[in-house]
Amino acid sequence: MKMLSSCAFSKKNRTDLFLLFIIGVFLATIFIGANKALANDSIKIEEDHTIEVILQRHYLDGEISEEVVHETIWSMEDFWAFYDDWQLVDQNQSQIIFKKDLNDISPLLKMHGYFGLSDDGTLNIYNGEPIENNVIQSFFQVNTSRLKSHLHQELLNGIPVTTKDQYLQVLKMCEEYAVNEL
Repeated sequence: MKMLSSCAFSKKNRTDLFLLFIIGVFLATIFIGANKALANDSIKIEEDHTIEVILQRHYLDGEISEEVVHETIWSMEDFWAFYDDWQLVDQNQSQIIFKKDLNDISPLLKMHGYFGLSDDGTLNIYNGEPIENNVIQSFFQVNTSRLKSHLHQELLNGIPVTTKDQYLQVLKMCEEYAVNEL
């Protein structure tokens, strides 16, 4: 009888040892897999990618400004999230171009912009006073004979543009006097 119980005991021990071995192999596999994943992550971090990003801002007055930045991309998900409110224009391996339409006039116009009239009566925006004749943008020809004299004189001298509302107000006011060509 002693032999039976000794046999049963050793069979149980073997089963326990086999289960411990299987659990050990399972845990080792998980541990090795986790280490490989960490190693892959560190490879990705070491293989960063720097790209030129061009940010185009389009303003109501037609001005387009460009800012060039160099971004190191560690995570594509984070990169795209950062530029979520920009519209993708073009991309390649070394460069990405984004654009954003801004509901405002450009900083250039706010600082140096003047509405004025050219010699032929075209409504223009000038960089500086109209006398300097540095046209930024042309709109339409104005029937100067219909203009109120004070408005005509203001346009000849130059009306500074400092806000979006003022920009839109002057355009609307002058559209009433636009020459309609057929």
